[in-house]
Amino acid sequence: MTSNTAAPAADDALVIGLVSISDRASGGVYQDLGLPALQDWLARALSTPYRVETRLIADERAQIEATLTELADTARCHLILTTGGTGPARRDVTPEATLAVGTKQMPGFGEQMRQISLHFVPTAILSRQTAVIRESAGHAALILNLPGQPKAIAETLGGLKDGDGRQIVGGIFAAVPYCIDLIGGPYMETDPAVSLTFRPKSALRGTA
Repeated sequence: MTSNTAAPAADDALVIGLVSISDRASGGVYQDLGLPALQDWLARALSTPYRVETRLIADERAQIEATLTELADTARCHLILTTGGTGPARRDVTPEATLAVGTKQMPGFGEQMRQISLHFVPTAILSRQTAVIRESAGHAALILNLPGQPKAIAETLGGLKDGDGRQIVGGIFAAVPYCIDLIGGPYMETDPAVSLTFRPKSALRGTA
């Protein structure tokens, strides 16, 4: 259980929870690749100061639920990204744990992730990624299930571009900052070269 600071902390700073879910990585059988992939992508994408809380845990539903609850309610994360445990295997229980702790389902995120992955493999339809909002007194967090492979993590967050840099398929992170706005979190800004945030004009800051 670790806490990493990517920028100076502030009372109203953006807090992001990162959870890698893997029996073998958490047991030391092999090195975890999920957390480094998430941290690398966020470092490139976010221009807003933020703090990161990281957790590496096993594919145990009770532990996943407890970790997500702790990150949302105690660590006060505004955004929680999980990686791993979203397939059809018996040990893959991340979506069930995520749905159990959520107060609102956000199925569009999972639908878009599968659309992105289908550009590469037909087995993308076996992925069960989902998203929820967890609400508590005075706070809310968006929880997103991501794929387990670093390449797929970057593709689903940032989308797909052609050789000239034109967006072919939009990544899910484009909608994340506005979602965080709507649930009362800090105003997030991104590097448009990595992830171009969309907000309605009425929600933009610093424009006349």
